[in-house]
Amino acid sequence: MISENIILKIPYEKAGISKKSGPARMTSYRLKQRQYLNPDAARPAVLICPGGGYRQVSEREGEPVAIQINAMGYHAFVLDYSVGEERFPTQLMEAASGVALIRKKSREWNVDPDKIFIMGFSAGGHLACSLGVFWNQEFLQEALSLPKVAIRPNGLILCYPVITSGKYAHRGSFKHLLGEEKKELMELVSLENQVGSHVPKTFLWHTYTDLAVPVENSFLLAAALRNYNINLEMHIYPVGSHGLSLANEETKKDDGMGIEPQCQSWIHLLEIWLKNF
Repeated sequence: MISENIILKIPYEKAGISKKSGPARMTSYRLKQRQYLNPDAARPAVLICPGGGYRQVSEREGEPVAIQINAMGYHAFVLDYSVGEERFPTQLMEAASGVALIRKKSREWNVDPDKIFIMGFSAGGHLACSLGVFWNQEFLQEALSLPKVAIRPNGLILCYPVITSGKYAHRGSFKHLLGEEKKELMELVSLENQVGSHVPKTFLWHTYTDLAVPVENSFLLAAALRNYNINLEMHIYPVGSHGLSLANEETKKDDGMGIEPQCQSWIHLLEIWLKNF
């Protein structure tokens, strides 16, 4: 495995963004090409956006997941996107730039440019889904000076995602994403209302008993995707708290919670979905 910390060079000023924190970073977990394999063989890649309510970036949903993606035979990248006082569309520009860089470096990194996926957990799921619905919007292309084909993810992987700013919203995520100064964008970032025929094929899972981000977030997105006949694989597990990550010993929380055997199958189901993409 080749691990590398990459600084994303993003023209925030073109979107009128005054960046308060440091540069966005992306950590690569790329698999080495073996001599006994085709040295020019390109592998799919997954860009991972951990959760954290747009207040922090969860380590539990980063490297441990990347290692599992590597075990499938795919390259993985973890996006350390802006949080705290940074507002929309800062994080969206960073996710789009991450996808664009992976695609630009696809030959050098042995990445299949037609199989670049974006994965997100909780608020990171909102970020991943945001790229899925906004990749073809002029405001994003103009801000980044990139064509839409460069920033389009080929597929979405959404894990207990924040989706709606309506009745079932996770209010904290939208508070940190928009602040008081951008509250007028609340409807725009309610992603079930932004779905169209341009949204990529999607893998989605949630737990029925999630009290932090209600399962209705995924139901609303699934209904919108169905309305536009977007191919979807969705799994709703009967039990499980929010923020499970891999739901095993490797990603348990500091208090020992977060191990949920019934939910551990999602990563294996994802592997099947990816292999049949």
